[in-house]
Amino acid sequence: MDRRERLIARARQGFRLAYGVEPTRFFAAPGRVNLIGEHVDYNEGYVLPCAIDRETIVAAGPPAPQSKEKLFEAVALDMGDMASARDSFDLVAPIRPGENNWQNHVRGVVQALGRYGHRVRPMRIAVAGDVPIGAGLSSSAAFGVAVALACSDYSGLSLAPETLAKVAQLAENDFVGCACGIMDQMASAASVADHALLLDCRNLQTLPIPIHASLAITVIDTGIRRSLTESAFNQRRAECEAVAAHFGVKALRDLDWDTLLRAEPDIDHTLFRRARHVVTEMDRVEPIAIALAQGDTAQLAEVMREAHISLSQDFDVSLPPIDRLAQMVSEGLGDAGGVRLTGAGFGGCLVAVSTHEAAEAIDGAVARYNAEADLPARAEAYRPAGGAAPIAVG
Repeated sequence: MDRRERLIARARQGFRLAYGVEPTRFFAAPGRVNLIGEHVDYNEGYVLPCAIDRETIVAAGPPAPQSKEKLFEAVALDMGDMASARDSFDLVAPIRPGENNWQNHVRGVVQALGRYGHRVRPMRIAVAGDVPIGAGLSSSAAFGVAVALACSDYSGLSLAPETLAKVAQLAENDFVGCACGIMDQMASAASVADHALLLDCRNLQTLPIPIHASLAITVIDTGIRRSLTESAFNQRRAECEAVAAHFGVKALRDLDWDTLLRAEPDIDHTLFRRARHVVTEMDRVEPIAIALAQGDTAQLAEVMREAHISLSQDFDVSLPPIDRLAQMVSEGLGDAGGVRLTGAGFGGCLVAVSTHEAAEAIDGAVARYNAEADLPARAEAYRPAGGAAPIAVG
């Protein structure tokens, strides 16, 4: 039994234990790792994530046959004991936020579908996943997109990937309280296996970028966890919006480097540094896309090093132990690949893109870091996966 089969079996068993019957359908949505373009999505620029072969599985089935209420019932198998991990709400009454974060992802998705004019049928779901929670690999986006896909399919809506992504994003923004952009949800909904996803966050146009067969993607979990809604994430977004307002543009996507540089004396220094990261980060997307397609590890090393320094020094979303680990991995790789902080920051993961043969150098650097660190890091290779889809299960 492989990883996905075990996950499906857990979702099936959880559904059966919660509701006493077998589920009738299964759906999956992957987590993601962002290769370049950090904190660019809510500034409406270009980003380059790829989905990973870790995912959220939703087992779904009809409501209880004796029920006269129009209920949506859910159980989240990764969120504690069965009693605290269950939720139900009336699809006819106004949908209110629940007591737990995971409940608000589910309720938020159903409410967002309603705001888009779609009616969700009464149903029951059980959710299980293996995307690490709080590691910067978008477990929340995978959860939201998987629930949105299950609702869409079960209710006969046949929604497009970009609509599923918008629904899941709206749930996070309004019900969960995280002012995230659209990148994570689009990567989960629309990625193509063995490719990165070049995404224009303004119009949601996508272009799959092939990842050269010589390259491996390694995610290094720093062991440092963070919560986006309790972090400075929303503050960073507000700071970017303040700079855009200063220049009278819709978003920092519309600001070029020369204009920003000329105005440096007139801008608060912190705001200037935030904008400098975003503007220069957008310029790094195309070189990384070309390097991925060509297998150019020297280019990856140079540009990813610049990106990490920018995240650490200009956007202030790294931490000293993360900087130390990134430096050690970078020195171990040399020109065999690049490494940088990925995700929103304040903890989470590094991503390395390197030759397959460089795995030993990464493992060695992580081992040296762990010898001096309070929290151990762990490196794991991930395969670029496809986006959300129903699963045919016998």
